[in-house]
Amino acid sequence: MTIETLVIWLVVGLIAGWLASAVVGGGYGIVGDIVVGIVGAFIGGWLFRALGIGAPGSGIVSTIIVAFVGACVLLLLLRAIHRTRYRAT
Repeated sequence: MTIETLVIWLVVGLIAGWLASAVVGGGYGIVGDIVVGIVGAFIGGWLFRALGIGAPGSGIVSTIIVAFVGACVLLLLLRAIHRTRYRAT
């Protein structure tokens, strides 16, 4: 992995994580948004493939959209887990 690839992953993760935090709510700071965005990219890629949906557009914008969708799913799952954990106690 080159430095350029790493920087692109970090930027895509930051943008997707920040957008998802703005839409879904919450937020984990800059580092948390990057992690949420990168994990969201994997979730979004898996979800789009599983549903047979092609990525909208092409290039970096398409990557950000897929990562954003995955990051939203991740944040909603984290919120659901967080609620059930505190309701049980």
